[in-house]
Amino acid sequence: MRAWQVVRPGPMSTAPLRRAIVPVPEPGDDDLLVAVRACGVCRTDLHVAEGDLAVHRPDVIPGHEVVGQVVAVGAAAAPLFAVGDRVGIAWLRHTCGECRYCTRGAENLCPRSQYTGWDADGGYAEFATVPAAFALPLPAGYSDAELAPLLCAGIIGYRALLRADLPPGGRLGLYGFGGSAHLTAQVALAQGAEVHVMTREQHARDLALALGAASAQGAYERPPVELDAAILFAPVGDLVPPALEALDRGGTLAVAGIHLSDIPTLNYQRHLFQERQLRSVTSNTRADARAFLDFAARHRLQVTHPHYPLDRADEALSDLSAGRVAGAAVLTV
Repeated sequence: MRAWQVVRPGPMSTAPLRRAIVPVPEPGDDDLLVAVRACGVCRTDLHVAEGDLAVHRPDVIPGHEVVGQVVAVGAAAAPLFAVGDRVGIAWLRHTCGECRYCTRGAENLCPRSQYTGWDADGGYAEFATVPAAFALPLPAGYSDAELAPLLCAGIIGYRALLRADLPPGGRLGLYGFGGSAHLTAQVALAQGAEVHVMTREQHARDLALALGAASAQGAYERPPVELDAAILFAPVGDLVPPALEALDRGGTLAVAGIHLSDIPTLNYQRHLFQERQLRSVTSNTRADARAFLDFAARHRLQVTHPHYPLDRADEALSDLSAGRVAGAAVLTV
């Protein structure tokens, strides 16, 4: 099958990925074999390709926003899915189920967790496997390409919104407005929030306003109102101080990314006093995924998804790195 592998992690200008012909993976007893129809291009894929996240598996195939059709079912997976089902493969693909985090419902913190496109081969390929217990049923009414970004950009944005602790009808700031933020904005707006966007690219600001944001300005500019909560999607630690400073008393800033550049020194009075909070977001639970996909089934989300064929995956990641992608890019197979 055709696939892309991370062979020399480094800047996209150094060609860290290579096209390859590799065997179709064999599903284990607990697994599904999925024919990939679409795979989202996530910033985490870029972090793996460029070496911001150390590769866990040599020559790993990236991609963890996978939509496809089940073509083979392991013996133990048969009660959960059948050949022909449309399923999603997301970032989280294994937890131990036994540690104190798993048993209290915080499986996203499991020390033995494993991830698609990092610990195991992902969806920049024609076929992929997934443990059936971590495969996701998908809502109707969306195309394969529309569904793909929901499987990480949507899910992690949903968890970040929970972590931001936005009060009902509150004012939410979004720093960065790519694949995840443009979905999170729609969730917040559907819940009655007032959304303000800070991002560097004009096309992203235009998209934010078109989706219903109350304001859109430069990444380091002050929003026109004090914020009850904010989410930092851009992997830029320099944005943490201005985002904290824009919070009203008691506000929370949630950092949604798996990677963030260094945060400058914070001033306690300006950035944290008056019970402002800074929180990280670590992966998601399967319960988060199910709750978000249920929300997407009830509230039709507008997914901005420029398409690239699988053979141009390196171009898609280069465009993402350079800020040329509006919304969430998707590979189609």
